[in-house]
Amino acid sequence: MASHRTRASAEKTRPSVFWPLAGLLVPLLSLLFKLEIQGREKLPRDGAFVLAPNHLSEIDPLVVALAVWRIGRAPRFMAKESLFRVPVLGWVLRATGMVPVARATSSAAARATLEASEALVRDGRGVIVYPEGSLTREPGLWPMRGKTGAVRLALAGGIPVIPMAHWGAQQVLPRYGKLKLWPLRRRVRVIVGDPVDLSAYAGKASSQSALVEATDVVMAEIAALLGELRGEPAPAQRWNPADHGQKETGRLES
Repeated sequence: MASHRTRASAEKTRPSVFWPLAGLLVPLLSLLFKLEIQGREKLPRDGAFVLAPNHLSEIDPLVVALAVWRIGRAPRFMAKESLFRVPVLGWVLRATGMVPVARATSSAAARATLEASEALVRDGRGVIVYPEGSLTREPGLWPMRGKTGAVRLALAGGIPVIPMAHWGAQQVLPRYGKLKLWPLRRRVRVIVGDPVDLSAYAGKASSQSALVEATDVVMAEIAALLGELRGEPAPAQRWNPADHGQKETGRLES
């Protein structure tokens, strides 16, 4: 069941490039999805955050962006640094405050992560990061093993990680399938969880083992939220593509 509306943040009510984009996209997306949001109050009204959703369809980013906008925050994603150099698209990414992520050496990547984290805190912005890095390949569409990018970003700046799960988007666009426009307004449920307690890993952003453990904690929270939406328990262990002879690819490398 959808919860009551919450107060919009200053970043949403202040004039920005998001306004014309939302004016165009929100009505169109509302024809595709009948969005029901639980836990609206758990997404901070202001300040930095890292939102970590599950990833089961190519249309997920639109679902998550619409949910975040309706909750009252501006939806910003991590995006490949190369996209910022594309004419027009690069301008839109910069104007909306999307966060560039570079594929580089470990030292350069660590420096870029720290800079991105500091910028989020300084500007009081949130960012959406898919911890799985790509569409889940788990046969039952449960979250698979996560990559450490989201946790690394959060720990570098002491930013809260907010887990999110959604279910129903796969009815509009099945994983690796074709878009289904009919019937319109398919039910898509979204649930936002409490900030993940990562206090045990504070100050350990440079420890790979700590990052992996913290990521497992986050993925367990996301899976539990998805289980709540689906009305069934999530698998105790996360599905690992490497165990099934599949190469791992994604937006953020662990």
